[in-house]
Amino acid sequence: MDTIVLTRSQIAPLLDPDAILPALARGFVAYSAERRIPAQRVRSPLPGATSAMLLFPGLAPEIQAYTVTVQAKNPAQNPASGGIIALHDLPTGALLAILDAGFLTAVRTGFSGALGAHTLANPEAGDVAVIGAGNQGGFLLRGLARLRPIKRVFVYDVNPAQASLYAKRAEDDLRVPIIVSDSVASAVAEANIIFTATWAREAFLFSRLIQPGAHITTIGPDEPGKCEVSAELIRHSVFFCDDRDLAASMGAIAGAGLSIRQIQAELGDVLAGRAAGRSSPGEITVYGAVGLAFQDLVVAWQVYHAAQLAGAGTRIGFND
Repeated sequence: MDTIVLTRSQIAPLLDPDAILPALARGFVAYSAERRIPAQRVRSPLPGATSAMLLFPGLAPEIQAYTVTVQAKNPAQNPASGGIIALHDLPTGALLAILDAGFLTAVRTGFSGALGAHTLANPEAGDVAVIGAGNQGGFLLRGLARLRPIKRVFVYDVNPAQASLYAKRAEDDLRVPIIVSDSVASAVAEANIIFTATWAREAFLFSRLIQPGAHITTIGPDEPGKCEVSAELIRHSVFFCDDRDLAASMGAIAGAGLSIRQIQAELGDVLAGRAAGRSSPGEITVYGAVGLAFQDLVVAWQVYHAAQLAGAGTRIGFND
């Protein structure tokens, strides 16, 4: 059996958000209900600013395959993460595909964060703030636009040129007003959905900045030491996550110095109706996502089948 190798430029036209989003939702439900194999991830610092991350195994009940993800992360580079996702046949272990991990991780993280926001935000919310104008920030917005109407977008990045480029691309793509803000405070002042996707190690969102009824999806804290949302804001909100243990050991809860008791529920339990989500229009909700390997599998599986149909990618016989 040949292995399909898919680069970033080959993957992009194969993506089908309308297939990925419901598959991710089903994956969250199954993950929180079954958790046959807990999420496993290994991080190691390397010389310089680079670190290595390994996520395995990516499993979902409806998919007869699994993934292993190997990434290098360096915030000084563009893109800031890169590596591979290896897609294997589950019954035999055969290597079906090797896919660009930097791009696919941005896709699955953005779409998963958007799903959390749509599930927990007020139904009429559509004024969005994006803090961090990178690849993941772009897919957060694209994913949300598939789920609900977006009225306005406020974007802030520590690099103003990056924010301006993001605004132009998003405006061309979504055809809604995109406003470049000069501070976090001005970006979130009128927002009722807030996305944060940064490398921050100190909190920059506080209660005084957030309007009642707003929702926050924070995806930056995916390893120890990273933090975007302050402890006092989390205490004054209702907090949800993708995995309780990971949120408390390396995610937003850990970054804010809080305990697992602060977590209301996992997103999968809310989607399944096993736990309540937002309970009133005025409460602030926070979804803190560390990122789970099954999300890599869901996106890689959709892209793999699309590549087969389109004849895309490079075929390699590793056993030849």
